[in-house]
This record gives sequence, C-alpha cells and structure tokens, in this order.
Amino acid sequence: MQRVLVFRSELLPRSETFVAAQAGALRRFSPCFAGLRRVPDGIPLDADKVLTLTSRDALVDKMHRRFFMRTGIAPRLLSGLRSLKPALIHAHFAVDAAAALPFHKKLGIPMIVSLHDYDVTSSDAVLGRFAAGRVYLRRKSELYRRASVFVCVSDYIRGKAVERGFPEAKLRTHFIGVDLDAFRPDPAVPREPIVLFVGRLVEKKGCTHLIRAMAMIQDQHPEAQLIMVGDGTLRDELRGQAEASVRRFTFAGAQPSSAVRALMQRASVLAAPSIVAATGDAEGLPIVICEAQAMALPVAGFRGPGVSEAVVEKETALLADSRDERGLAAAISALLSDSALRARMGAAGRDRVERFFSLSSQTAKLEGFYDEIQAHGPHISQC
Repeated sequence: MQRVLVFRSELLPRSETFVAAQAGALRRFSPCFAGLRRVPDGIPLDADKVLTLTSRDALVDKMHRRFFMRTGIAPRLLSGLRSLKPALIHAHFAVDAAAALPFHKKLGIPMIVSLHDYDVTSSDAVLGRFAAGRVYLRRKSELYRRASVFVCVSDYIRGKAVERGFPEAKLRTHFIGVDLDAFRPDPAVPREPIVLFVGRLVEKKGCTHLIRAMAMIQDQHPEAQLIMVGDGTLRDELRGQAEASVRRFTFAGAQPSSAVRALMQRASVLAAPSIVAATGDAEGLPIVICEAQAMALPVAGFRGPGVSEAVVEKETALLADSRDERGLAAAISALLSDSALRARMGAAGRDRVERFFSLSSQTAKLEGFYDEIQAHGPHISQC
C-alpha cells in the first residue's frame, strides 16, 4: 500500500480532529505524519507513524525550527522521510505547505494542499505578523507553481483562494466529512436544555455574541445551560463576561471527541455564532456543525462563511444575521421551546450529512485526487 505523508507543522492541535479523522479513513493509502513539533496534549497519534523535526520545546529545539524555516535544511528529518518512501505529500493549510516545500522538492514527490480558513481569508499584512506567515509570503509563488492540487473545504474558501491569487485551475472544492458510525444519535438518550458550543475561543467563533444572547435566553428559559467546549486566547475574557451576565454556564475546556459526542447527544442546540474577524479570518466549513447534524442536533447561528454551506436554513438550522444577538437568542429559544421542531430539524440534519458529508465517501474522493496527481508526477505548471 502506498504511503501519503500528512504534513502539519504542529502535530496535532485538539481542534483539528478532522485532520486525524481524514487520515484514518484512507483505504488505499497508508498515512504517516510529519511536522516540526508535537503539540503538548495534542491529538494522540501512533508514534510509529510520526516524524518531527524536534522532539522537545527547549531553546535548542526552537533554534532548530527557526533554522529550518530560514534554510529548508533538515537532514535527519529528510532521511527519516526518505526511509518511509511516501508517494505524495498532503499538507494542511497553505502556510504549512510552504514550510513543507523543501521536503517536496528533495523527495521529488507530488504535493496536495488543503486550504481551510485563515490561510486564505487573512490578508498578507496579517500573515506577515508571524514567522511562518512570512515564510509563506516569500514562497507562495513557488507553492502555487509546485503544488499539484489545492483542496478547498468549501466554495467560500475556493472563492477566497481565487481572490488571493491561487491558480484557479488547481482548485477543487472538497468536504472533509464525518464518521457516521461514530457520530450516530441514540434516540433513547433524552435531550436536556443545553446550549452547546464547541470550538476554539477566538474572535471568529463569535462567543462574545453567544454569551450576550444567552443572557436574554435565560430570561425566558431559566433552566437553560450554556456549555462551552474548547480553549483559546479569549478564554479568560469570555469567562469573565459569562460570570457577569449568565446564570448557568460551564467552560469545559478542550475535550476528546468521545466527550463531545456525549454532549451532542444530550444537548438541544448547537450554537454556531461564527463571524468574520477583524483580521479577515473566517470559517471555511466548521466540521463541528456537520458532526452536530450527524448527531441529529439542530444548529442555531449566524449566516455567513462556512456556516451557511454546512446547513440548510430553516431545515437543519435557524440562522440570524451576523452579530444579531437578539436574532440569535430568538433562534436558540425557538429550538429550546419546541421539541417537535428540534426532532424535525435533527432528522433533516442527519439526512444531509449522510448525503453530503460522509467521511468514507468524501475520503474516497480525496484518494481520487491522489490518483490524479500521481498520474502526472511532481508536475510543476506555470501560472
């Protein structure tokens, strides 16, 4: 079986279960992972299938990573990758793909790149604020030439990629998908008045608007509880906001997929109040919304990038205009108040995921992309 080298500079943040799930769903290719470092408390990966530039986070390790990013020189890691004899590289995020370019060139194998969100929605000025972003800006023209295919997680991301100058002929829209066996609702488990949020606690997720909406919701539904799963730079600020205005809430931190599934089974609503951040960062296609629909959990959120492609408004979700906190509160309240509406939307959500977001069928399409680029070799087109 041929090997595919799944590249992510940091392996692998808890918020990126979709990367591990997609790799695990491959049937005709065997995945191995490569990156610059392992993330402390990240997603567990088979140690025999992971190669990284550094194994710790001491000063000398940071210096090695900086040296590699400047020069592309990493003989020990390159030797380890050669020993695996991968057939191709699949890099996640354009910024990471730019970091992987030296391996692509020295191994002489094709590269496919998944474009997710910030890597195409953020401006060059924003990307230039951090070191890996500056490397990407220096190498992006070469990346556009050398990558065989850019896989966009939604039509919105494809449109933004075109705006950013990615070669349109190389762009493919492809949903990652959800494991329908793992995310399967149990009708015997009763729904509780839980409003569930799952995601990183960062600006584009819109959590501050959700907390304000929740204060209104609890005036009508005092039994309603907000559970926020995830971590991020805004955690302390959001907790303070909740303490000042919300009566029943829990910040659960990052949780494994099994715990998220259990909460999705109990909850009545998944809140998806995503917005476009001041930096331009926006959702590609939030996989958590697809997971919720697979669990027959209806969604309430804001219209906008990613969210509007993941759901069907008024069939699987109730949506309000971006940043309309009263509209969001009304959508959540409607679902909390009407069990028949929840059941109808939940069933429609499960049907939608089965038809469009099945991990097995979407991964089979991905392997078709692998076949396509292998047929052409490490092709470098002029664009």
